Amino acid sequence: MDTPDDKLPPTGIRSVERAIEVLQALNRQAVSSIDDLYRHTKIPKPTIARLLRTFEAKGLVAQSSRFGAYYLTSGIMSLHCGYNHQPQVIEVATPQCDALTREFKWPTTLALFDIDAMVVRYSTIPHSPLSLLHSSINLRRSMVGRALGRAYLAFCSAEEREIILDVVRQSGREEDRLAHDPIALQAILDQTRTCGYALRDPAFSGQSCTLAIPVIHGDMIAATLGLTWFSSVMNAEEAAARYLGPLQATANEISAKLHGLGARPA
Repeated sequence: MDTPDDKLPPTGIRSVERAIEVLQALNRQAVSSIDDLYRHTKIPKPTIARLLRTFEAKGLVAQSSRFGAYYLTSGIMSLHCGYNHQPQVIEVATPQCDALTREFKWPTTLALFDIDAMVVRYSTIPHSPLSLLHSSINLRRSMVGRALGRAYLAFCSAEEREIILDVVRQSGREEDRLAHDPIALQAILDQTRTCGYALRDPAFSGQSCTLAIPVIHGDMIAATLGLTWFSSVMNAEEAAARYLGPLQATANEISAKLHGLGARPA
């Protein structure tokens, strides 16, 4: 005798498929409008709107009150706790970061964007004899005060940058105070784009400094890559003269390997 499961359609449940497609589309960029999600999924906009309201109610998605765009929240982590697969960018970047530290000794860091901060996902601190920290994995770095965050903000699209800043301004964190001074922040981001790299706010550490650049994949920023040195050894201009070229070459290698794997932008 047939069981109820034997009579299920072989193609699956379309409403569930659509929910998964929208979550996947949200995961491909920091913020998305309903128009963005429609372009990526071709799901009718009323259906997308209903799914987004459902995701909001379950704590998976939040909406920027100022711009009406949506982004994944930390609640999305509940869908994969216990699953330890790392994004391809981390797998690809690990040997490249290790090689930089073997050559120059200073620790290098790879960070991924997460809602309102850059999160350190890989660091060569264990392989570096020149580090002030024992570990930086999973540390959240300010988008406006830290080099890893500034490198993202300076090189992402203007629309994405404003939406991110709208979220950052609500954080209440001391490190994010610069987000409330748009003129000063804009000057820093303009300078970052001009010179090609970002620097950490020196107020956060007088002992060391970090130089960071974006890792570009397609038309998105897959990660930011940073190198940290002791401030007493050299200034920022000297560090850029020595390490910016190798850091950019490493970022380009990571991008090329992601392209070769056919990886989709995160």
